[in-house]
Amino acid sequence: MAKINQYQDISQIDREAKKDYIDRHSPFIHCADKATKGEKFKVKVQMGNEYPHPDDFDHFIQYIQLWDGETLLGEASFPPGTLGNKPGHAEVDFYIVPVKNNLKLTSIAYCTKHGLWQSDVKEVAAE
Repeated sequence: MAKINQYQDISQIDREAKKDYIDRHSPFIHCADKATKGEKFKVKVQMGNEYPHPDDFDHFIQYIQLWDGETLLGEASFPPGTLGNKPGHAEVDFYIVPVKNNLKLTSIAYCTKHGLWQSDVKEVAAE
């Protein structure tokens, strides 16, 4: 199995370069804490919080996935140059329809140079 890197609380890391590396490669989930079962629900996933990721021919974010536990909910793929060959925050809006009471959302993203990166779990209550 491939190694999966995970975001760390960057306030605990002293060196600015390490903060940059972790932040720019980590997917962040942005959505409401509550959803309505059976209705469309927007989930935004953004790569990096403070630091942009490169968009070079050999170093770019190739895909972003959204998972609920072990169920893949969606995936967006990006070819090199999607961000105009300039550093930026790759992002995608997923629209899902919750069918159960609780979601445990996780995002996984792939950097062509630094491998797989996983977000923290975002719990959403659906009523």
